[in-house]
Amino acid sequence: MKRRPLLLRAIGAAVLMMTGAAYAQVSGYPDKPIRFVVPYPPGGGTDVIARIVQDRLRAALGQSIVIENRGGAGGSIGTDVVAKAAPDGYTVLFTLSSHTINPAIFPKLSFDTARDFEPVGIVCSLPQILVANPQFSANTVQQLIAMAKEKPGSLAFASVGNGSPGHLAGEMMKLRTATQLTHIPYRGGGPAVTDVMGGQVPLLWVSIPAAAQFVKQKQLKALAVSTVKRSAAFPDVPTMQESGISDFEVDSWYAMFVPAKTPRAIVDRLNAALNTVLKEPEIREKLLAQGSEAVGGTAEQLGALVNAELPKWAKLVKDAGIKAD
Repeated sequence: MKRRPLLLRAIGAAVLMMTGAAYAQVSGYPDKPIRFVVPYPPGGGTDVIARIVQDRLRAALGQSIVIENRGGAGGSIGTDVVAKAAPDGYTVLFTLSSHTINPAIFPKLSFDTARDFEPVGIVCSLPQILVANPQFSANTVQQLIAMAKEKPGSLAFASVGNGSPGHLAGEMMKLRTATQLTHIPYRGGGPAVTDVMGGQVPLLWVSIPAAAQFVKQKQLKALAVSTVKRSAAFPDVPTMQESGISDFEVDSWYAMFVPAKTPRAIVDRLNAALNTVLKEPEIREKLLAQGSEAVGGTAEQLGALVNAELPKWAKLVKDAGIKAD
């Protein structure tokens, strides 16, 4: 009987030691550079947004932030890297809303979108933009639809890959207008933009950050945006609904996630740093220049968004008959 109190005290001491070690690990966070995995190539919208907040997050966290581009498979390759990383806050997924689309596109993903990640926070939201090569004869969505119906299957649109918001915007356009357009998936916004400017593909649905400077330089022609409201960055570009396509809305967002089981204190530290950065006028202006609006908020708000969008996009993928290429 005397051994039992001794055993309990020993167990209690062990727990306290473990708790103390965990607290020390969290309280010292971060004490080395943080890796931001961007699951798309350099030059795309996700990469552009990540680099806008990179330096200020470094200042807020007191550590270097290294951006690692790991493109491919609609973002799932880089996402898998984070899913399998140590849950210590030193590997962060910086991704876009294709995070909630990919499970419907790629049914055999090596990770579970809802289970394998802890949400950190929403960075910003923005429309997708439909752009064309400057020499493309259509100047409006209605002219584009007429061309597509005159020669079914003759036109193609690019996106940053299967499961990207741009891909779904293109598929929604096909459904809403009863047209046949061929989808050409790329491994990021940079390569897709380059090929559309070069005339290899006539059309592209992409996030505004990937196309903004080229539209302003008239190297790309903007036809419409995917949201119900016009973009503050391109107020002269009509929405799809204004272009006569009813029930059309595709919102995009960029957000940060960490591997599941990352300590809550670390998640809170990252979230607080993100919200601090997003309150800075200079950062908000830089995001707005890319056509995006700073969001921020709690980790729980991002989690609720993920849970709401998973079934939403699964239905659209099913209705459109989208398959992984």
